[in-house]
Amino acid sequence: MEIIQSVLSILLMIGIGVFVAWKMGFDEQNSAGLSKLVIGVTLPAFMISNISVNYSSDSLISMAPGLAVPFASMGICYVLGFLAAKLIRLPENQTGTYTSMFALSNTIFIGLPVNLMLFGAKSIPYVLLFYIANTVLFWTIGVYGISGDGNRSSTRIFSRDNLKRVFSPPLSSFLFAVLCVLAGIKLPELMLSVCNTVGSSTTPLSMIFIGIVLYAVDWKSIRFDKSLVTLIGARFVLAPVVLIVICRFVPLPLLMKQVFVIQASMPIMTQTAIIARTYDADYQYAAVMTSVTTLISLVTIPMYMVIMNHFNIFG
Repeated sequence: MEIIQSVLSILLMIGIGVFVAWKMGFDEQNSAGLSKLVIGVTLPAFMISNISVNYSSDSLISMAPGLAVPFASMGICYVLGFLAAKLIRLPENQTGTYTSMFALSNTIFIGLPVNLMLFGAKSIPYVLLFYIANTVLFWTIGVYGISGDGNRSSTRIFSRDNLKRVFSPPLSSFLFAVLCVLAGIKLPELMLSVCNTVGSSTTPLSMIFIGIVLYAVDWKSIRFDKSLVTLIGARFVLAPVVLIVICRFVPLPLLMKQVFVIQASMPIMTQTAIIARTYDADYQYAAVMTSVTTLISLVTIPMYMVIMNHFNIFG
């Protein structure tokens, strides 16, 4: 019942997003503003309040070994994605974008609020571990591959601009809070109170954003070709299975493993289409794939929760 209630809450909030897009005329410009508000304000505030209040230096240090697991699973998926692109004979101007979508998921904008609804605040540090690996790989190898799809010459993997983007507001806020906890620095109560109040709006705003995006999709333009089918299989079957297999051989807390599975099964990153457009790659292709996988994730999220609660998949 808890799983059903959590999923229904997510669906209802997304439904609100669809409603405001339909009745109130919210469009891409409005959704872009919501995205900036969440990434730049509410999510960083949530990170600071949650980590500062709920974690000690010992608990944070004990989580560090888990960072290797998402790096390993995404690295394997990235190699498999490149091979899959060759196998289905994908056009050269889509290979880099396809490979990034194959391996990397929406771990923060959708992943964080979903895990928060499913597991509570105790899941947040594990979400951030997965996010660190995901964002580092996206802004280095991922952007390098996407740039190669466009008319411009490929950017360097470790360019200054991309490395700056790695330290996004959510990650920077997370690292700030972690350093404060490790150093024994107590932030002012007023600051934590404000951060907690502002941060509590992260989940509803994120879900409303998703509803607006889904409403704006031109579903008639979607074609279930080899590219789409293999991406769906990668996002919702292959990536979680690779993660589960790795977790069977690594001693990690059960909750960390569960959060990692949900994170691995998240839809394609919304930033993929944005970066594709920046480098004159096929951004419409990326936008359609992102929308389709976002919709499908509403079914796969409860599916994986049921599997993890009723089967001993971690050995």
